[in-house]
Amino acid sequence: MNLTVTRSYVGTIQNHRQVGDDLDSLGDSAAKIWNVARWTAGRIWDQTGEIPDDGPLKSYMKTRDCWKNLNSQSSQKVLEQLSDAFQSWFDVRHKDETANPPGYRKHGDERPRSTVTFKPDGFKHDSENNRVRLSKGKNLKDGFSDFVLCEYETRPDGDLSAMKTVQNVRIVWNGDEWEVHFVCKEEVEVTESAGDGVAGVDLGIKNIAAVAFPDEYVLYPGNTVKQDKHYFTRAEYDTEGENGPSERAEWARQKRSRRETHFYHVLTDALIDECVERGVGTLAVSWPEDAREDDWGKTGKITPSPHGADRSNCCVAQPAVHLFDTSTGRVALQEQVTGL
Repeated sequence: MNLTVTRSYVGTIQNHRQVGDDLDSLGDSAAKIWNVARWTAGRIWDQTGEIPDDGPLKSYMKTRDCWKNLNSQSSQKVLEQLSDAFQSWFDVRHKDETANPPGYRKHGDERPRSTVTFKPDGFKHDSENNRVRLSKGKNLKDGFSDFVLCEYETRPDGDLSAMKTVQNVRIVWNGDEWEVHFVCKEEVEVTESAGDGVAGVDLGIKNIAAVAFPDEYVLYPGNTVKQDKHYFTRAEYDTEGENGPSERAEWARQKRSRRETHFYHVLTDALIDECVERGVGTLAVSWPEDAREDDWGKTGKITPSPHGADRSNCCVAQPAVHLFDTSTGRVALQEQVTGL
C-alpha cells in the first residue's frame, strides 16, 4: 500500500554572496506586506468589531503598491499566514484570555527578514543542476527576465532529483543566512503492520521517551534538546532589549525550534525502525500533561509499561540508552555515540 506524504527538504544556498541582497529585498517585502495588512485588519476590526478574513483583505491589498514587490501568489501567501495567525490566536484565547493577537513584524524601526513562499508559478526547479529560479515582484524587477537564481546543496538523504512534485519553495532566514526549503509530495510504501507485538511509550521530561518493547526497555534522554534549551534560552535572555526581542533573540528562538523539530523527526524515525526490527505493530503512547513545561528538573523516574498509561516510581533495571549523535545526525546506542 502506498501513502502520500508531504516532506520538506532544506538546501544550503551556495551562491549566497551573489543572491543575498535580492533575498533580503524579498524578505523585507514580505514583512512590509504583513505589516500593512495587519494595520488594515486592525482598522477594520476597530470600526466593525470583526476581523476580515483573507479574501476581502486580498482584494484591498492588491490595490497597494507593496503588493507588487512579490510574485502575486507569494503576496497572497503572506495574507493567508496572517489569517492563520489570527485563527490561532482565537483558539488560544479559549484557554488564555491574556494571549495577544498577531503583531507587526518589526524590531524597533527595522523589519526582520521574513519567510517568502513561492507557489508553482513563482519558481522553476532544475533538480539535475541543483538550481532554483525564484520570481521577483514587478516593483523589484529590473526587466522582464530579472529573477533570483539560487544554487543549492541538500544533505545526502535529501536528494531532490527523484522528486516528481515540488509543491512550493520557501526562502527562510535562519539567523545567519538564507536557506531554501523545498516542500514535496512523495509516495511511500507502507505495510499493513510490522508485526503483532505491542510496545508502550511514555513521554516525559527527564527522559523524552521511555519505551517498553516486548523484550527490552529503551530510554531516549533527549540529550541535545536539553542542551539546546539551556544554551538558546540564555541567548534569548542575554539579548532581550527594551523594545522587545533583539535580532539575536529571534535567531535563538528560531534556531532552537528548528533543531528541536529535527530531533523529534530523527527520534520518530528511530522508534519506527526499532518497532519494525522487533516485530512491533502497535504503539500505546502516554503523554503526561505539561510534559514539555520549562522546569526540566521536577520529575520522577518513569517506568514504561506496555499498557502506556501505567507507570510507577520504580527504576528500570539496566535499560538500553539511546542518544542523539551530533556527528551523524542520528539516534544510536549510548556506547556507539561519538558526538554529544
